[in-house]
Amino acid sequence: MRNEVGVRIWQDMLNYFPFRYVDKSQILKISEIQSDQVAVQTQGKLISIEESGVGRAKRLKGILRDETGDLELIWFKGQTWLKKSLKTGMQYIVYGKPSIFKGRLNIAHPEMELEEEARVSVGSPLKPVYSSTEKMNAKGLSSNGIAKLTFTLIEEVKGHVPENIPDYLLSQYKLMPREEAYRHMHAPSSHEKLEAARRRFKFEELLYFQLQLVRQKLAGTKYEKGVVFKSVGDYFNGFYTGFLPFELTGAQKRVLKEIRSDVARGQHMNRLIQGDVGSGKTIVAVLAALLSIDNGFQVCLMAPTEILAQQHCNTIGEQLKKFNETIENRGEIQILRVALLTGSTSKSDRRKIHEGLLDGSIQFLIGTHALIEPIVQFRNLGLAIIDEQHRFGVAQRAKLWKKAELPPHVLVMTATPIPRTLAMTLYGDLDISVIDELPPGRKNIETKHYFDSARNKIFKFIEDQIALGRQIYIVYPLIEESEKMDYKDLMDGYESISRRFPLPTYKIGIVHGRMKPTDKNYEMAQFLGGVTQILVATTVIEVGVNVPNASVMVIESAERFGLSQLHQLRGRVGRGDAHSYCTLMTGNKLSSDSRLRMETMCRTQDGFEIAEVDLQLRGPGDIMGTQQSGLPDLKIADLARDQQILAAARNTALQIADEDPEFNLPQHAAIREHLESIKRRKSDWSTIS
Repeated sequence: MRNEVGVRIWQDMLNYFPFRYVDKSQILKISEIQSDQVAVQTQGKLISIEESGVGRAKRLKGILRDETGDLELIWFKGQTWLKKSLKTGMQYIVYGKPSIFKGRLNIAHPEMELEEEARVSVGSPLKPVYSSTEKMNAKGLSSNGIAKLTFTLIEEVKGHVPENIPDYLLSQYKLMPREEAYRHMHAPSSHEKLEAARRRFKFEELLYFQLQLVRQKLAGTKYEKGVVFKSVGDYFNGFYTGFLPFELTGAQKRVLKEIRSDVARGQHMNRLIQGDVGSGKTIVAVLAALLSIDNGFQVCLMAPTEILAQQHCNTIGEQLKKFNETIENRGEIQILRVALLTGSTSKSDRRKIHEGLLDGSIQFLIGTHALIEPIVQFRNLGLAIIDEQHRFGVAQRAKLWKKAELPPHVLVMTATPIPRTLAMTLYGDLDISVIDELPPGRKNIETKHYFDSARNKIFKFIEDQIALGRQIYIVYPLIEESEKMDYKDLMDGYESISRRFPLPTYKIGIVHGRMKPTDKNYEMAQFLGGVTQILVATTVIEVGVNVPNASVMVIESAERFGLSQLHQLRGRVGRGDAHSYCTLMTGNKLSSDSRLRMETMCRTQDGFEIAEVDLQLRGPGDIMGTQQSGLPDLKIADLARDQQILAAARNTALQIADEDPEFNLPQHAAIREHLESIKRRKSDWSTIS
């Protein structure tokens, strides 16, 4: 089992949990069996077994008899092995799906167990079913074989299974003791006992995962010194009191307070700001940047794409422009210099930027991955702001750390709403701040779902909106047609839209992932400048430019998108004064999940509510993408369904780490020992072949 499923020692065997259970509490007489039943269990004597037929029609037939009648048992494969292992004249417990063939009741490929050997089933109506493989089956380790082996092991280790959750927590959360929980996971005496065992192991799994994350976090904060931003000076105060574009919401003020508390205490800040599209994360980041500059430190902001970096530079530059004019007139403090560094920056501009960073005259650098190149050196970097965290790996973030004597404070922003409990797991090493209010004046986006048959109506609506001077996004899920999927593709869509909205009356742009960056940037600039009225695109515009005049988002084959992605796309409109619309186009045949996604989009614009529905529908791995999800490999807990248990485990881990960070208290000795054993297992290379 070691190489097949990673079971090496007896503890692994206990943790090799069944993936489902079959309720075998009822044993029917043969005369009570009906052919329309899903699965039945019966018992009797195997009175005969013989082969019949030739070639493909070859089969093995057995007759099981009890005092009420006979039942045919049929096998179409494995005849040689079965003929050797089945014993006529013996009593068997038989389980399987009954059917009628040629007027006779039979069960094909039944599960067979000698009555005298059915120890696992004694006192256990719920029979465990384990994952097995061909190799394991060949060696007698079928699901039944594993069940018998595990049951024997449970008997052998009685009294020797160490408890790894302190008594006070077992009592607080009413958890089943560990040894008892193993028994009920592998041989449950009732549904209630099974649920109690599952709940205990879910809590255990999530608690230890959270304890490891919290330890990491403590290593990065409590034990990692950070630069101290002692004062709130002229830059922060001057901008805050006279140049904010709008009054901050309560949520923004709360997050700003959390940031100010972090940077003043001499420990390294590692904070995630979660906020829906349009919630005002950028202005909070600007105020944090001014706090850094007030204390003599520089700031950098790293964005995943050139378009987004350019947009940040424009937005922040615009916000600071009037403030800078006032500074210049008063002449009391140095004006703020903001620079942009991307792959497109010319050599001469790069040289000036490098000089300005080293002499400290550039206080705020915005850019892409170009920021982490070794040649980019700062005089005194104090704060690194990272936009769209999931697009950057840990190694890339670590390169920013090396650009200062003490690691700069890190502020991560994401516009992808993630349910709070999932965020605890994904970003367990970060403190989490949530901006859960939209600024006043942010308009609702009218969202409606239409089937393809309503296309002419939608085209007329687009025409009317263009006549009002508005611009339109039309988004497709695919670039080229796929033989397997009957969805509208981008190029076909572009052609039909071009026929309906012809030159010179209308101008249409196109953007997709296979275009050269220069061509893509040109098309986006044309749309941003109002030269093109319709932009036909794939999801490359999901995180992208801010076009206040774009008031209509049409999403083709909307059933192909996840909920969070639909919500992100919708967030591209509703950024100006005009009433905005999002139109979801789908085929007529929708699955129940697709229907729920469309209904959710039309019902709410709360990104966190949408993310909760998405998590329930797709699970955490699909939401984040397996490559960069950072999700744990959980054996029994489910991050979508077990959010209450996760929250309890998280709070417990934080409390323990706060009160007893080294787990020195007597009641935490079991935790310390278990964490050490996890560490030992991780560094055990004996499994590498």
